[in-house]
Amino acid sequence: MDEAALAQLQAFHRWLTRERRLSAHTDSNYMRDLAALRDFCARQGITTWDELSHPQVRLFAARSHAGGLAPRSIQRRLSAVRSFLNFLIREGVLRTNCAIDVRAPKAQRRLPATVDADQMARLLEIPDDDALSTRDRAMMELFYSSGLRLAELVGLSLPDLDLADRTVRVRGKGSKERVVPVGRKAVAALRGWLAERATLPRAEPDALFVGATGRRLGARAVQKRVALWARRQGLPMHLHPHLFRHSFASHLLESGGELRAVQELLGHANISTTQIYTHLDFQHLARTYDASHPRARRKS
Repeated sequence: MDEAALAQLQAFHRWLTRERRLSAHTDSNYMRDLAALRDFCARQGITTWDELSHPQVRLFAARSHAGGLAPRSIQRRLSAVRSFLNFLIREGVLRTNCAIDVRAPKAQRRLPATVDADQMARLLEIPDDDALSTRDRAMMELFYSSGLRLAELVGLSLPDLDLADRTVRVRGKGSKERVVPVGRKAVAALRGWLAERATLPRAEPDALFVGATGRRLGARAVQKRVALWARRQGLPMHLHPHLFRHSFASHLLESGGELRAVQELLGHANISTTQIYTHLDFQHLARTYDASHPRARRKS
């Protein structure tokens, strides 16, 4: 690629960071996918972005697939390309987006894993032996109570929490805010943690969850603590923070929760994202049917 084309990639990166304010993870994915496009163009002898054509973008997707990239990853890669080309149109560099109709191979829809209610209850029976155990219980109760993403939980500050009103203000994807309820047991666990937090020296003033040194807890530290407690409590699975969110949504729908309400609680922009949990709910109903109906039960 020529210097102007590379400079346009850097300009797009600055725009993502300053205007879109994407998470560091999403920003990294965008630039990794566009680096793959840049390398593909170099191999094809393409030096400027206006030389890129619709058949070449299709070839880029096909080569990605042949290289072992999963359909979902190709979808994400093509999304990054479309966003970049749209940026170039706004900047007056291009007139059309040649990636607009290119589609990735159809991905097999995977249902999210969940933790059943009994396993969740066992996990959350964490003894309040010390400040860190009290903190971990509060974090996991809040994950399960309110369906938070990992980034949302570690970003919480003390003013976001209203225990009197039993709500928490969350900043989700795209810096969109939502207020979600906090369950009774989560409120009790959070009160216990706040009492412990007040005794910690040099605790970061606003951070809700802090480590032993008083600094705001990071995402990796939360992942490690969740996995640690899953092992200690004898859960037969690798547990990660997003499983609380999946379980929150699934258990609400199993108990008769409305899909639109679950969408609002999760902060999904599109209800189709939430609808995957209806498939989980149907699986639960199917298992109940198979175990209970006289004409469905297997002979022992």
